[in-house]
Amino acid sequence: MKKILMCMTLAAASLSTAWAQDFPSQPIKFIVPFPAGQASDTISRVVGEQLSQRLKQPVIVENKPGAGGNIGSEAGARAKPDGYTLTVATAALPISKHVRKLSFDPGADFKPVALMTVTPLVLITRPDLPANSVKELVELAKKEPGKYSFASSGVGTSHHLSGELFKTLDNLEILHVPYQGSAAAHVDIMAGRVDIMFDNIVPVTPHLNEKKLKALAVTTKERAPAQPNIPTMAESGYPEFEAVAWFGILAPKDTPDDVVEKLNKEINAALQTPAVKQRLEGMGAFVQNRSAKEFNDFLQAEIAKWEPVVKQANIKLD
Repeated sequence: MKKILMCMTLAAASLSTAWAQDFPSQPIKFIVPFPAGQASDTISRVVGEQLSQRLKQPVIVENKPGAGGNIGSEAGARAKPDGYTLTVATAALPISKHVRKLSFDPGADFKPVALMTVTPLVLITRPDLPANSVKELVELAKKEPGKYSFASSGVGTSHHLSGELFKTLDNLEILHVPYQGSAAAHVDIMAGRVDIMFDNIVPVTPHLNEKKLKALAVTTKERAPAQPNIPTMAESGYPEFEAVAWFGILAPKDTPDDVVEKLNKEINAALQTPAVKQRLEGMGAFVQNRSAKEFNDFLQAEIAKWEPVVKQANIKLD
């Protein structure tokens, strides 16, 4: 009986390996749970084009927006676990686990494949705010609790949660002012109607270059190549603060490990192609080169990080 079981196990392993060697034999689909033209869409198309050349199969991008990215993410989680339907994940996914009622579990119903990019957020202020460093901003907020406000691109977004995380650093009382997108928030910060905001580095860079906004810090561990003169939160005295925009590829949870490893290898190779790397770095992103396990550890850490922030801020969208 033991010999039969051993033979069955070896046969299954051989079939899995053979399947991975033959993979892919048909087009691969990236489900992007946000509209066309957004960063998740652009990055997916840039990487997908190069991945298609490497795998000799089309990589099709399907935009499936709605419910803060959760309509597309749910479709990806429920897809056939064969490696042919993958989901593009962003920093919104681990936050959604805590602020929405989901029919899937972002931490358990996916198998992380590859982390493509990490992009810093920037702590920006109105130009005339009398603070030129994070410590000076904290001192202002502590001196007059409730006087200052922070903008976001919407309730439950990474911009909103970054502001809430900032408040926890020193029990700050800062009013949250949500907007429908970042553009409107920028207008009000430049006009002095709102004081600060955490936002992606790409859309704020033109305003920083024109001195219409002021930057105090970036939220990654390293300075951003696109704005090398802006210090990090760690350099500003807050080493525990890290809140980033990120984009990765997930597969359904039962996808064979051999298929995931092959996809990880090929996606990482595509990311390191000079043309792809140059394009993504030009968008202000840090191109990644992590194993599937490292991406899984990253995702689980993101889920754990935002839970206490959401609870303290009492954020619920459903």
